[in-house]
Amino acid sequence: MSTAYKDIDTPTRLFDYNKHWASCFEPAPFLPMSRLEMDALGWDACDFIIICGDAYVDHPSFCSGIIGRTLEAQGFRVGIIAQPDWTSAEAFKALGKPVYAYGVTAGNMDSMINRYTADRKIRSDDAYSPGNVPNKRPDRAAIVYSQRCREAYPDVPVLLGGIEGSLRRIAHYDYWSDKVRRSILMDAKADLLMYGNGERSIVEVLHRLAKGENIKDITDVRGTAFILNKNGKQAKKDFIEIASNDVDSIGRVDPIINPYVMTEDLEGCDIEQKKDSVSQYQGFVKEPVANPIIREGTQLDADTQIVQLKVAPSKAIKHKLPPRELSVIRLPDFEQVANDPVLYAHANRILHLETNPGNARALVQRHGDRDVWINPPPIPLTTEEMDYVFDLPYARLPHPAYGDARIPAFDMIKFSVNIMRGCFGGCTFCSITEHEGRIIQNRSEESILREVEKIRDTAPQFTGVISDLGGPTANMYRLACKDPQIEKNCRKPSCVYPGVCDNLHTDHAPLTQLYRKARAIKGIKKILIGSGLRYDLAVLNPEYVRELVTHHVGGYLKIAPEHTEENALSKMMKPGIGTYDRFKQMFDRFSKEAGKEQYLIPYFIAAHPGTTDYDMMNLAIWLKKNGFRADQVQTFYPSPMATATTMYHTLKNPLRKVSRHSETVDIVKGEKRRRLHKAFLRYHDPNNWPLLREALKSMGRSDLIGNSKQHLIPTYQPQGTEGEYNSARKKNSSVAGDSQKRSGSQPRSTASSQPKRPQKGQILTQHTGLPPREQKDSPQDSKNRPARTKQRAR
Repeated sequence: MSTAYKDIDTPTRLFDYNKHWASCFEPAPFLPMSRLEMDALGWDACDFIIICGDAYVDHPSFCSGIIGRTLEAQGFRVGIIAQPDWTSAEAFKALGKPVYAYGVTAGNMDSMINRYTADRKIRSDDAYSPGNVPNKRPDRAAIVYSQRCREAYPDVPVLLGGIEGSLRRIAHYDYWSDKVRRSILMDAKADLLMYGNGERSIVEVLHRLAKGENIKDITDVRGTAFILNKNGKQAKKDFIEIASNDVDSIGRVDPIINPYVMTEDLEGCDIEQKKDSVSQYQGFVKEPVANPIIREGTQLDADTQIVQLKVAPSKAIKHKLPPRELSVIRLPDFEQVANDPVLYAHANRILHLETNPGNARALVQRHGDRDVWINPPPIPLTTEEMDYVFDLPYARLPHPAYGDARIPAFDMIKFSVNIMRGCFGGCTFCSITEHEGRIIQNRSEESILREVEKIRDTAPQFTGVISDLGGPTANMYRLACKDPQIEKNCRKPSCVYPGVCDNLHTDHAPLTQLYRKARAIKGIKKILIGSGLRYDLAVLNPEYVRELVTHHVGGYLKIAPEHTEENALSKMMKPGIGTYDRFKQMFDRFSKEAGKEQYLIPYFIAAHPGTTDYDMMNLAIWLKKNGFRADQVQTFYPSPMATATTMYHTLKNPLRKVSRHSETVDIVKGEKRRRLHKAFLRYHDPNNWPLLREALKSMGRSDLIGNSKQHLIPTYQPQGTEGEYNSARKKNSSVAGDSQKRSGSQPRSTASSQPKRPQKGQILTQHTGLPPREQKDSPQDSKNRPARTKQRAR
C-alpha cells in the first residue's frame, strides 16, 4: 500500500488488536457448519455467524473463508451457514443464536448476475455451488438473507457485506427490473453495510460489539453505511453539509459571447470571470485598436497620455471549505434520481469522485423521510496486513460436507495465488474499482512464495503447475503513484486513460523478479499467468513481456482490447487498438525468439454504451482481417453502480460534466439490436448470416456480402442453418462434458453418440478460431495434410 494513507488516519492494524477471550481455542480445521462440529471444537455458541450464498470453501479467494479466518485470528468463534434454505427462518438458526452478530453476503458474485445472463435468461448452472447446481440461492440474496436473520433473532445485529451490498449502497439502476431501486439498506433492514474489502471494518466493529458498544452507536467506521437514526444524527452534528451541485455542477447554459469584451482584459472583468470567459474566448485573434490599454512595462512614446485604470474587486463571496473529515455531500434524493436521469448521472459522477481514501468525503442520500449515510472508503491494507490475512491457516479445500461434489469456481483457482488487490484501470463496465478501490494493495514476495510452497506440499492432485500469479489484473503488482501526496489528492477515475499518467510508477521489475523466484521453487514445473493483462502497461516494460512470453504463457494469453473503434473505447476508458498492435508485435517477436508458437486471445464486448452498428461492423471486419473467430461472446452487462450502467440508463456520459444538453450516448437496447451486435462478433456463424445480410443492406454496405475472402459473409445459406442464434456454450458442449453434469443425463452407448475424434490440423480451441499449435506428425500424415491447412498453421 502507498504511504499516502498513513497521514489520514492511522487505523489500528489488524494484528494489533487485543484478542477476544475465545482465542484460547485452537484454529478449527474448517469453520463449523453444524452443531456437531461446534461440539467437537468445544464451543457452546458462535460469536459471529456468516450467512453466505456460495458453498463454503476454506480459501482466501472466497469471502466466507477469508472473513471467517480473519475473525478467528482475532479470537472470535465463527460459524458458517452456506446456501441456507431461505423459505423460512429455521435454517438460519442451525448454529444457534450468535453472541454478537450475523454477517450476511450473497457470495463472491452478485446474486442476480450469478443467476441471469446478460439477456436476462436464467442460467443452467452455478459455479459456486456443489455439483454446479443452479437455484441454490434466491434472487437479491443479500436482502432475503438479512430479513431471515432478523426474523430468526430480532435482537441480533445484522452486518451486510460482499459485492452485492457494496454495489447497492446508494440508489442504483437495476437492470433486471429496469428501474432505479433504493439503497439496499432500506430493503435489507441491516444495521450496518460494509462496502469494499471488509477485513478492516468487520474487525473493528466486532471488537467494539464485544466491548458492549451498541450497534446503533457505531457510526464512525470507514467503509460502512447505515440508515441515520436519532443516535446517528447526534454523532454527526458537527458535520457540515455540502450540496452535490457545489462539488460538481450539473451543467450550465453556454453564455452569449460578449461582442464588446477584449480578451486581454478578462482578468479585470468581474462578469466575464464568473462566466469562465477565459476558456470561452480561447482561440480568438485580437484585433488591432487605435487606443490600446497600456500594461506595465510597455514601451511608450513621449506624447502618450496615460490613464490609470483600477481592477474592480470581485463581488463573489469567497468562503473556506470545511475540512474533508467533517464534510458530507448531500446527493440528490432517491425520489429525484429515480425520476430524473440527469440527476441520476450527476449523483453517480459524485460517487465516483469520492472514492479515493485520501480525499473522499462522506455522502448522504435521503430516501423518503430517512437518510442513508455512507462513510468514506476504508484505508487500504498495508503489505504487512495483506500478509497477515493471506497467511492464515486456510484448509484450501471445500468443506468436507460436500463430499466429492465439484465446485467449479474452486477448480478454477485451487492452484492459483492472489498477489494483490485493487485496480486503477477505471474501465467503466467493471465494478472492481467501486468494490476494491484503485489503490493497489500488495502482498510481500515472501508471503506469495510461502503460498506457492504450501500448494506444492498440501494441494491434492497438484501436478507442479501454478495456474496463476495475479489478481484483478495480472501486472499491477507494486505499481503506485510516484508521489504519495499526489496520490492522496488525486480524483482521476483512471491512472491509464486516456494515457498512462506521468506520475504512475510503472516499473515491472518487482513482478519479473517474483516470477523468476516462484518458478525456481523445487517441485514447481511451470507458473502460468491466467489473470487479464494490461497490455498498455506491459508495452512500457519490454523485459517483463520477454519474461512473460518466454516462461509463463501456456500457448495462449488472455488480453482484453474490448473494441477497435474510438466511439466505444472512449466510453469504456480503454486504450486504442494501436496499443494492442504494439503489444502483439512484442509478443510475436519474443515468442519467436523463445522458439514457441503462442497466440493472443483478445476479448471483445458487444452492445456496450457508445457503440454504433457501424462500430460493430468495423470490428467484425478487423476480426476477419486478423483471422479471429470468437465463439464465446461477451455482451455488455449493466451491473449496479458501474459508470457504463449509468450511461445505459440515462443516455448521458458521466465521464464529463452532465447537463440537460450534454452529450447523448448511443445505447444498445432491445433484443434484436443486441443480437445484431453479438452476430457481428460471430460473423463466421452461419446462423447469424441472415441477420447480418439484412443489417449490412440497410447500412448501405452490401459490398461486404459475397463469396470471396474479401467479403465479410457469403451470399448463400448452408443447409441445416435456420438463422437462429445458438449459444456457443451449449453448442460446443459434448455429451461427456459439463452439459451432462448439469442435466444429470447418462451418455448413450451407441457409436453414433460418441464425439468424433478430430483429425490433426483441425481447429480445436473452443473459445477462439485460432489455428492449433503445430503437432508432430508422422511423415505420412504430413504428406497427406492439405497445403491450405499447413499454411494456416504457419
